[in-house]
Amino acid sequence: MLLGCIADDFTGASDLANTLAKGGMATMQFVGIPDGAAPADCEAGVVALKSRTVPVADAVAQSLAACEWLLAQGCTQILFKYCSTFDSTKEGNIGPVAEALVERLGADVAVVCPVFPATGRTLFNGHLFVGGVLLSESGMQNHPLTPMTDPDIRRWLSHQTKGEVGLVPFSVVRQGFDAIQLALADEAKAGRRLAVVDAVADDDLLAIGGAIGGAKLVTGGSGIALGLPENFRKKGLLSGRGTGFTPGRGSAAVISGSCSTQSRAQVKAYTARHPGLAVMPDEVMGGAMTAKKAFDHVMERIGHAPMVYSSADPAEVKAAQERYGKAEVAEAIEGFFGELAVMLADAGIARLVVGGGETSGAVVTALEVERFHIGPEIDPGVPALAAEGPRPIRLALKSGNFGALDFYDKALAALGDA
Repeated sequence: MLLGCIADDFTGASDLANTLAKGGMATMQFVGIPDGAAPADCEAGVVALKSRTVPVADAVAQSLAACEWLLAQGCTQILFKYCSTFDSTKEGNIGPVAEALVERLGADVAVVCPVFPATGRTLFNGHLFVGGVLLSESGMQNHPLTPMTDPDIRRWLSHQTKGEVGLVPFSVVRQGFDAIQLALADEAKAGRRLAVVDAVADDDLLAIGGAIGGAKLVTGGSGIALGLPENFRKKGLLSGRGTGFTPGRGSAAVISGSCSTQSRAQVKAYTARHPGLAVMPDEVMGGAMTAKKAFDHVMERIGHAPMVYSSADPAEVKAAQERYGKAEVAEAIEGFFGELAVMLADAGIARLVVGGGETSGAVVTALEVERFHIGPEIDPGVPALAAEGPRPIRLALKSGNFGALDFYDKALAALGDA
């Protein structure tokens, strides 16, 4: 293995794996830290953790353990992948994990670049924009677990880290490879071991990727990986083997647990043409809605690829959190969808599309998936996946804000046919 990646959630892991596979690396996504060695033909390994919203100490411990496994596989570079909307609280977990990895790897400096132009995520003067508006005005300020109320990534990181955070501004990035390398070296000399790096287009990411070919640690969204495969290709290390994905064949269902603005619009578009079952937090918390009830509802309509969704308005979610507790509501909803996914897979569902990062993590964990083969891209950042494990199902795992309005229909087609 050449490149080892640590992702803080499951949709982000598949997003990154998609980027690396498109770049020509033989890529595999692992669910959690494997017990044994990686397959010999794996050039880029992505370890998917569910560490985005766990306590800081747990996130650090899990990430360091994943790093040790990847180093044992022979990796010469480690990439810590987080969401392109920098999902985290003032306490963490991005900053503490990045600092711990810097220390473990002895890195002089690591870039911080949560940029993905294909989905509208750009960074200018250290400020993160989503679709042309500041992060704090994009809807992410209403996220139920990681509300992003400050678009200044340096300032947000300063709440989470012990050291000073640097910046390589857009004016330097546009000067190209050599200027970026010199700027990062200056940050390291100044003792700033994390440096936010501006980028607004894929060309910027390719230049940054070339400049960090020798870096021990890279951090960012999936876009930062655009320029990394070429570094290994120039050294003659890539085989060009491609993917091991094969389409599925059989019935399908859709699950959505995201409350983002885009997710709610996608749910509305999909349920205009397919059966849908809305699940409210109060119903799950009070026992009025169970996974078995939802399963029966789906199976009665299975010929029409039905959807089960808990994509309530943020105000409704907040009210439920105030009644029952934020962690309690999240755990109950995730448990509900995980149990439902197992019932569907055991009933023979061959294709399952999941919306929402936390929901995807719950589903993949419940299904006991061991690893994924990476298939074709459905929308930017979202590939089709073929699972290995006790339930060889085809999956698509979508971050809440990703995908076009017709994403779910496209995803079902990409996973196979009926």
